[in-house]
Amino acid sequence: MPGTNLTREEAQQRAELLTVDSYEIDLDLSGAQEGGTYRSVTTVRFDVARNGAESFIDLVAPTVHEVVLNGDQLNPAEVFKDSRIALPGLLEGRNVLRVVADCAYTNTGEGLHRFVDPVDEQAYLYTQFEVPDARRVFASFEQPDLKATFEFTVTAPKGWSVITNSPAKATAADPDGSTVQHVFEPTPRISTYITAIIVGPYHSVHSVYEKDGQSVPLGIYCRPSLAEFLDSDAIFEVTRQGFDWFQEKFDYVYPFAKYDQLFVPEFNAGAMENAGAVTIRDQYVFRSKVTDAAYEVRAETILHELAHMWFGDLVTMEWWNDLWLNESFATFTSIACQAAAPGSRWPHSWTTFANSMKTWAYRQDQLPSTHPIMADIRDLDDVLVNFDGITYAKGASVLKQLVAYVGEDEFFKGVQAYFKAHAFGNTRLSDLLGALEETSGRDLKTWSKKWLETAGINILRPEIATDADGVVTSFAVRQEAPALPAGAKGEPVLRPHRIAIGLYDLDADSGKLVRTDRIELDVDGELTAVPQLTGERRPAVILLNDDDLSYAKVRLDEQSLAVVTEHLGDFTESLPRALCWASAWDMTRDAELPTRDYLSLVLSGIAKESDIGVVQSLHRQVKLAIELYADPAAREPLLARWTDATLAHLRAAEPGSDHQLAWARAFAATARTPEQLDLLEALLEGTQSVEGLAVDTELRWAFVERLAAVGRFDEAEIAGEYERDKTAAGERHAATARAARPTPEAKAEAWSSVVDSDKLPNAVQEAVIAGFVQTDQRELIAPYADKYFEVVKDVWDSRSHEIAQQIAIGLYPSVQVFEETLAKTDTWLAAAEPNAALRRLVSESRSGIERALRAQAADAAAGR
Repeated sequence: MPGTNLTREEAQQRAELLTVDSYEIDLDLSGAQEGGTYRSVTTVRFDVARNGAESFIDLVAPTVHEVVLNGDQLNPAEVFKDSRIALPGLLEGRNVLRVVADCAYTNTGEGLHRFVDPVDEQAYLYTQFEVPDARRVFASFEQPDLKATFEFTVTAPKGWSVITNSPAKATAADPDGSTVQHVFEPTPRISTYITAIIVGPYHSVHSVYEKDGQSVPLGIYCRPSLAEFLDSDAIFEVTRQGFDWFQEKFDYVYPFAKYDQLFVPEFNAGAMENAGAVTIRDQYVFRSKVTDAAYEVRAETILHELAHMWFGDLVTMEWWNDLWLNESFATFTSIACQAAAPGSRWPHSWTTFANSMKTWAYRQDQLPSTHPIMADIRDLDDVLVNFDGITYAKGASVLKQLVAYVGEDEFFKGVQAYFKAHAFGNTRLSDLLGALEETSGRDLKTWSKKWLETAGINILRPEIATDADGVVTSFAVRQEAPALPAGAKGEPVLRPHRIAIGLYDLDADSGKLVRTDRIELDVDGELTAVPQLTGERRPAVILLNDDDLSYAKVRLDEQSLAVVTEHLGDFTESLPRALCWASAWDMTRDAELPTRDYLSLVLSGIAKESDIGVVQSLHRQVKLAIELYADPAAREPLLARWTDATLAHLRAAEPGSDHQLAWARAFAATARTPEQLDLLEALLEGTQSVEGLAVDTELRWAFVERLAAVGRFDEAEIAGEYERDKTAAGERHAATARAARPTPEAKAEAWSSVVDSDKLPNAVQEAVIAGFVQTDQRELIAPYADKYFEVVKDVWDSRSHEIAQQIAIGLYPSVQVFEETLAKTDTWLAAAEPNAALRRLVSESRSGIERALRAQAADAAAGR
């Protein structure tokens, strides 16, 4: 939205001038069922350092009715412009500002989102304020270092729940009984972006966390239409494990008065760490059978947001350049909790981290937009596109290495001192590093400079020599710093790594690859000798970065690669398997391993892979590799080979197992022959079955969407399925299926609904885009490449950030893997003059085309 940016310099100047004390916010949401606008009244008290100074407060609103500064009425028409209210003639010391405005409900997942459930036709509201959207609901000094207390008063229809960061202290019904006013306790000093209001006829379940005299009220909320699926006992169990583990590790009691978790509709992210009132996407209330991997991901999300109550909410970054520290710390500690908390269902969570989060980081770090973990955030536009794999996953990987580098006990002692010193305040990275230096005795300045202030990724390779008897005569680890991608800023850097080297041999009795020894050491510079191996018999496999302590791409030596290719599924532990799978995938993306060979590797080892999360990742990666990285001439035979394998595994899987469900979804994703499509239809109709496979609501939609994409199903069949599932989720699935139909009319309709109109809610728009882009419809959607470049800048300039970003990324012609697409992109980048955020997103998509072209060439060469 034009005029809503804020620069770092402006924020610094305002922070030097102002100290904010408190907000009193009165919202009249009595008309929420009808929508439109609502009355917002804000009273903010703040101190000013200099008499006569000028500043501004932020507000995004259709109408401002009153601005009263220190008792003086200001003319809204004069002081309200570009989402700011000018504040002239401030007084030294205490100032009081009152702003009365009409603010707007949204359907974009920003500000105060309004959703009407098709099941009960009731409205459900929730706020999403990170990064700069509290100003869409109340006038605020919208930057993280201007903390204050917040006291909310909310008027809502009778019978509706109203939840904010603090407990309610009073309610009062209006005389006619149609509405109720809810008054809440003031919050502690927190930042604007973690305040929250959730309103509607939500279903709720309540409990209490109690330990050593501590008592924290717990609540879980969802829409009534999802209540039958809400497994609150499991959610409370994970939450209590997190409370136990975090309070022990952080040595600081939970800092807020209650802890509510609210599963809300059409949420753009996974969840949001609002203090004491966490919002979570309600797709995590599972309507159908899912694999244990989905429960693990949900648990990690729950723990991630709970960790934020300390790191991010209690102690908050001064400016958004330390966003990475908030997210990385929450990611690292949530997975560490899953791995170590007594009674956790997921002690192998680091396997999932290596398999999913780190592959995301490696991918992000090889884009032209790669940046240091501690990014240079010049303004809000920068931070809005910086919620990426470097901020979350690379940062968490580096924190994991930092723990190995300084020691786990020393790390958490430093964290404990940090929380005690900065509670309810704002910090910089140097504050945390100083605390860690104090407890560990390590000088972290060089470590920080090389790891946090530079971009790019290192590659670690083993260099080994043996004699005729297979005895190691020398062993070293070579570190490489590949050139950064074209367009990236900075220079490649060699870094200090704390790694483990795993030595594996095949057990003669079981045929399993068993770790026989482990060496942990610091790797620094170009070549690091490992004398511990000299004179020892060479093992079958030497795995660098075993236990995944560091962040680096790892390659196997020739002999290890040969053994792993034949026995990848035979590792006794899941983490080394995941590291080898990840290395193979990375080699495929880097055009070092042809797609056809990657497919063979997966097919040879996946049957022995017990970790369901890894299996599902392999399904996604194989499909992507064949569709984008394979020689186009070999694409159809490879897809046929893969689809035949998915069906065979589906039939062979244990009935009712997670693996059976995963293989059913993989089969549905690429089913192509008449016989395979007949099977999908028969499974839908119930005329055929696979023992143990429950073709429930979500699996039915997977089949319907595929049958629509291949032209078997049209509007009648899609509408019929929607009648079976007339819910918000059903509406999204139906939108995907309609957009997936292989006709020019369906594509034109989908394109127009997204690009020519701004009426679609965020979640429905995302569903339409997902259906529109079908990899086996390249020729049909090819004309939309030119249309994309004609409209994307106007879309970016005229839509909200979340909506525009969905379009900019989702409709880029990513399946048109041709030099022509690169040329069109380059022409647009040169002529359109997009702002930095849009330029970054389009350049990242362009990089995907380049990578796919290199991989296709490598696969074609392998086939000759």
